[in-house]
Order: sequence, then structure tokens, then C-alpha cells
Amino acid sequence: MTVVQPNDYSAEELMAVVMARCLRPAEVAIMGAVSALPQAACRLAQLTTAPGLWYIAGGSGAVNPHQDPLVASSCDERLLDADAVLPLLEVIMLEGRGDIFDVFFAGGLQIDASGNCNLGPVGDWARPTLRGPGGVGLPFVSRSRRVIIYSTSHTRRTFVEKVDFISGPGFMDNGDRSRQGPSLIVTPLCTMDFDPEKQRARLASVHPWVAIDEIFERTGFDLVPAGPVPATAPPTDGELSVLRRIDSCGLLRRGDA
Repeated sequence: MTVVQPNDYSAEELMAVVMARCLRPAEVAIMGAVSALPQAACRLAQLTTAPGLWYIAGGSGAVNPHQDPLVASSCDERLLDADAVLPLLEVIMLEGRGDIFDVFFAGGLQIDASGNCNLGPVGDWARPTLRGPGGVGLPFVSRSRRVIIYSTSHTRRTFVEKVDFISGPGFMDNGDRSRQGPSLIVTPLCTMDFDPEKQRARLASVHPWVAIDEIFERTGFDLVPAGPVPATAPPTDGELSVLRRIDSCGLLRRGDA
């Protein structure tokens, strides 16, 4: 199996490949509005390791959009070329059921050490310094069997000790270990998983071009790895070839996702 070298792919392409590898045949996935990365990951998985995977591209309600070309937002009308299209109200109702979605792709303006995501106000509720678009279906992340968090920004403003507002719940402070929290965080620098006892994010892998100290400096909470931290496995030539057929306009290659 040929492995592509780091200068032959972008951070966003690696992120899409990492997320695709987490998907399994016949699962059902859902994502939000700014979703080029999970859209690419789902389509890549369908064509490689997860045949029979189904996914809904968030705000469009498009079921298995045909992705020609890859688009930046799940609200793009080009996604309506799909196997089926559901009204947004039905999509939200499906999110709330708890027996439909295996994977929920989530993100936020802020993401904290417990995997909580904030797409609402940043700062004081009454006088926020920044107001996000709101959560829409994000409050239902805990109804999915697995949550994968992704962010194209990895700074101390994004990764904070505690979010200012919870739009999508991660591991809560009540110590309840009976419910499933997020399983993975994917960023342009690294991947994180969660300590099953402490229910906090920990460093799982480092992307090939990144120094560990840089990750620590750009994260607003302590990242304690479980042990020696491996490099993130890069895309194979086969994965990258399929991904670039999906992303024929080079959205991920240019870093515009």
C-alpha cells in the first residue's frame, strides 16, 4: 500500500480521510451546515470502506447527495441532486428520535475539554462578543450512537476549558457515565479521543507536520495523552485519488472547507 507524503495533501484532506475511516458499512450519519469535511468523509467511506452507508447533509435534507462537485455548505441547492430530500422539520424530528443516527458530525465556535460545543453566544449572554448561528439540531447530538467533532480552527479561542454556552452536549458535569459522549475530535493539528474515566479530551494522534508543543500551546485546556502519541496515519494514494474525484473543484485542497 503506497502512502502519500505530507507535502502531497492538505490538512483538510487528511481530516476528511480520518473521519471516513471512522465510518462503518450501513451506518446512518448526519451533519450540520458548514459541512464540506463530513460530506467528503461520508462519500469517501461509501466508495471505499463503508458501502451501504447513508448520510443526510443537514440543512438541505439531502439523503446521499451525489456530490458533483463537493460544496462548502449543506444548504447548497446543488445537494438536492440526491437519492431523496427531506424537509428540515423532518430531519430535526429524526435527530430527536434516538434510533436513527449512528454518527453525528458536530462542531462549534467553542469546543471544550468535555466535548461540549457552542454555536451560540461567546462571552456574556446579555452582551456577547460574538453570536453564532444557533444550534438547530445540535442539542440532539447525545441521541446519536456516536459523535465526531471537527473544527478547521485549532486555537485557544476555539478549544477552551469550558464553553460559554452549550449548544451540543458532550460529557456533562453530573458524573453520569451511563450515556455515550463524543468519541473523537479532528482538527488541522491532531486527533483527540476521550479518557473513559475522566471524560476529558486527550491527545490521540499528531498530524505528520505538527510538533506536539504547538498543539499544547494552541489548546486552551490540558491535553494529557494516554501514552506515547503516534503520528496520524496519512492518506493512502487510493484514498486520496477517490477523495479528489469527489472534490473535483479542490475545495479541501485549497483549505476552503
